[in-house]
Amino acid sequence: MLDTVFLIVYTMIAISLLLNLWRLIAGPSVPDRILALDTMFINTIALIILYGMSMDTGLYFEAALLIAMLGFVSTVAVCKYLLRGDIIE
Repeated sequence: MLDTVFLIVYTMIAISLLLNLWRLIAGPSVPDRILALDTMFINTIALIILYGMSMDTGLYFEAALLIAMLGFVSTVAVCKYLLRGDIIE
């Protein structure tokens, strides 16, 4: 039963990633594209954690934490660049 649930959730996250990719490519404005990229980071983290749960190992949780930090820093850097024109003051 748990394998069926994992398959359903993998499919739902994959569909979500495809919809985010569509928004990233066809977004009407730059903030929409930034939001789509940030949401793709979150979906990727969910996918990695789900894979770690299905493989019954804790190694993937550390990888998800690193990707979460990378996503946060990159989103802040891009937003700061759009607002001020530079990243480092």
